[in-house]
Amino acid sequence: MPLSSLQLLRTTPRLGQAAIRKPTARVASTLSSSAGGQTPLGSILIANRGEIALRVGRTAAQHGIRVTTLYTDPDCRAQHALSSPFAFNLGDTSAYLDGDRIIEIAKREGCQGIHPGYGFLSENSAFAQKCTEAGLVFIGPPWKAIEDMGDKSRSKEIMTAAGVPCVPGYHGHNQDPQLLEAEADKIGYPVLIKAVKGGGGKGMRIARSKVEFQDQLRSAKTEAMNSFGDDQMLIEKYITTPRHIEVQVFADKHGNCVALGERDCSIQRRHQKILEESPAPHLPDATRKDLWDKARSAALAVGYEGAGTVEFIFDNDTGEFFFMEMNTRLQVEHPVTEMVTGQDLVHWQILVAEGAPLPLTQEEVEAKIANGGHAIEARIYAENPDQGFIPDSGRLTLVRTPAIKENVRIDAGFADGDEVSAHYDPMISKLIVRGSDRREAIRKLSVALEEFKVAAPITNIEFLKAVCRSPDFIAGEVETGYIDKHREELFDNKVVEDEVLAQVALASLLNDSGSASGNEANFQGPAGSAVGFSPVYQQRQFSFTEEGKECAEHNVRVQQTGKNTFNVDVNGRSFEQVRSHINHGSEVTSFFPHTRLDTTVIRDGDSIVAFQRGRQYRLTVPRARWMEKALGIKDVANSVLAPMPCKILRVEVQEGDRVEKDQPLVVIESMKMETVIRSPHHGTISKVVHKKGDQCKSGTPLVEFADEDAA
Repeated sequence: MPLSSLQLLRTTPRLGQAAIRKPTARVASTLSSSAGGQTPLGSILIANRGEIALRVGRTAAQHGIRVTTLYTDPDCRAQHALSSPFAFNLGDTSAYLDGDRIIEIAKREGCQGIHPGYGFLSENSAFAQKCTEAGLVFIGPPWKAIEDMGDKSRSKEIMTAAGVPCVPGYHGHNQDPQLLEAEADKIGYPVLIKAVKGGGGKGMRIARSKVEFQDQLRSAKTEAMNSFGDDQMLIEKYITTPRHIEVQVFADKHGNCVALGERDCSIQRRHQKILEESPAPHLPDATRKDLWDKARSAALAVGYEGAGTVEFIFDNDTGEFFFMEMNTRLQVEHPVTEMVTGQDLVHWQILVAEGAPLPLTQEEVEAKIANGGHAIEARIYAENPDQGFIPDSGRLTLVRTPAIKENVRIDAGFADGDEVSAHYDPMISKLIVRGSDRREAIRKLSVALEEFKVAAPITNIEFLKAVCRSPDFIAGEVETGYIDKHREELFDNKVVEDEVLAQVALASLLNDSGSASGNEANFQGPAGSAVGFSPVYQQRQFSFTEEGKECAEHNVRVQQTGKNTFNVDVNGRSFEQVRSHINHGSEVTSFFPHTRLDTTVIRDGDSIVAFQRGRQYRLTVPRARWMEKALGIKDVANSVLAPMPCKILRVEVQEGDRVEKDQPLVVIESMKMETVIRSPHHGTISKVVHKKGDQCKSGTPLVEFADEDAA
């Protein structure tokens, strides 16, 4: 059952005893008085949404701090909006960025501090400065440190001066496209084009040759302007076999700074992380300690306070590492560090903001890491890996998560019935596990992923399972290009099993017979039938196709032979005397001659999602052509459709144009991500359906080809 809003707020992450211990004497003394620049916080406003808002709220509530939350119109029924009695509607979709309004609410409600979470305003130096000027404690670093580290050119100047190695590149202010191309020529291809104020992989492109440099530059600049309001770029050498390794740092107002270990975040898609782990595999101890030292130097060089992450690119070929950027906030993957160290980093943030010294010294932190085992986080997204990881959205008809245990943690922002909005990041939850070593952690992660059941938006759960089975990942041979290099094994197109099709058909029959809340299929007999008359048993024919795959229909025939007993034929294969019953309309248990199967079957219109033995299957009930015509459904076989709800950024073709396969047709934006829609084949454009600025629903035709191109 989904947790209530109060349960969500009160549920404490499994962080170990150290995370929930009472403050030490030296920390407790700082909480009793506001003397000496210390400001105890009794009430904070969380300027964010989703799982991070809930996560911050849990720690605040645990320590007796009143929480005020915010939401927008699309989020009015979201879990974070319901988690506190002090919740205020900002209105418009983009209003999480309205810093002035947020500060006004915080002041009016008597909040002493603002926690920005991550994303939105968390790295906005102007917002942090306004909070301070308004007399509010910004639970994050000083605004000047945010400004310096947010400018990637300026940050590299500071790091170079502090002795932190940086990737060779151009970080100048001259943004003439031809000059940038000339600098790329000097560096040597491939090069990374990166927004100076970017983050999360947005405004980032790889130019592998001079020929494609200007196209990639234009795309990166457009995405950066849409995401950050700034299209200034830097050019850096692109390392061909890199690992993304980051160090969690914490600093206080008393000049103390510690490194709480490193995280390897190399498993990425679209330059964004989906798996993070600590400690980083196969890292020499000397290199590990050097990374920590350089990260602390980076933080001290900018007068840092609070939680931050210093990100490095590690060259697998040479063993060298280079500073990439510093994220001046709490990271999405911070629970990995919490699991390894046993510390609550949100509590640390609050303590530092209040003026307290850090709870642990560097030596104490390292002692905890030495005994902390290995932790891995998997991000559960509503997205379609088979379609280039494009985001998905829609109502969550089913959310079932693994059981929370001492070493299995779930940070979630959604429950049954919630809507994954097309307006925001599509992350549904985070799964974090800890093992005594890396292999044990991977095994625990695999088991927990098999226990996840999420429908109806498409998720990346099956893909994450494939990563956990991948031999090179198990061996720790990781790099940021891992997914592309292991595409064949990670995107394994196994056909649906006959037993799954049988279970889906049985679920359909049992539901249709009126037994959704019971255990038995009804018998049908003649009206007024008396003893001695045999009942008329049901017989049904079903057809299914596999969602997203071009394959023949699967045909299933179910013949009832007795009370809860059926003969099932799947594509010509027979299962005799299958005993089957259904509970709650979706949980089908069947005893086949060779095995017992428990299957969850969720149907939404013509779409079916089935969960069986740790795997998810997505099926579609095909419609007859006459039914589509009767329902007024337009034939879109010769159209290119919007893969997700989106906004049209650019239209690259005109009616009458002759295009080649893979030629750009339309550029769209969804969830702040720019995607180029390319032609599936060569042909002639007969109609451009939408213009720049149009908002489109998923499945909406974008362009249409001439009839001659239908094949």
